[in-house]
Amino acid sequence: MIDINLLSKKYGEQTVLDIDLLNIPSGQTFGLVGNNGAGKTTLFSLILDLIEATTGQVKNKEIVVSKDESWKNHTAAFVDEQFLIGYLTPEEYFNFVGGLRNMKKDAIKTALEPYKDFFHGEVLGQKKYIRDLSKGNQKKVGIVATLLSNTPLVILDEPFANLDPTTQIRLKKLLNEEASATGKTFLISSHDLQHITDVCDRIVVLNKGKIVRDVVTSSKTLNELEAFFQEQL
Repeated sequence: MIDINLLSKKYGEQTVLDIDLLNIPSGQTFGLVGNNGAGKTTLFSLILDLIEATTGQVKNKEIVVSKDESWKNHTAAFVDEQFLIGYLTPEEYFNFVGGLRNMKKDAIKTALEPYKDFFHGEVLGQKKYIRDLSKGNQKKVGIVATLLSNTPLVILDEPFANLDPTTQIRLKKLLNEEASATGKTFLISSHDLQHITDVCDRIVVLNKGKIVRDVVTSSKTLNELEAFFQEQL
């Protein structure tokens, strides 16, 4: 689904991302890990055409993302809270996002039903604007908005950040169920090695903008990742 070729991003003389080749097939739950500054958010931003590449290109279902916007029809993403519209309530925001996908309000209400356990009574029906929600509940809104319209590709940057432990467990269960039931392709970044190995089929490690590990997840993966980052101390 995602094909990356000779992709780089420079700011002045500093190269923050340099990937020769990367392919992410349809139906895969792909994990991206690395220390701060490794290039994770830069990579997702290039995949989403939020920034301009210095060299190379990203293809999404054979569409070059920087040249044709039709890839947006089958892609949903949540990078951070800046994607949200703070002066809307969660219900208004879901209606807005669903409307962009030509969903009617009744269909949106029905589509939200499976996420009630994830919301845990803290998001819907609170009569609060998104800007007045906690960071964790804002994160819940953003994550569910990406899942709402059932696009085949979902991109989540640090979805576990700012969530309490119980909600992190709920999110892992939710992502695993979504991937199994729908066959969606997920691109997920995280600093939490345990969570990323629990939900991803494949994990790529970035270090100083380059791919240094690319592994199929197994029972050994967590220990291997911990050993790699221990070496970086």
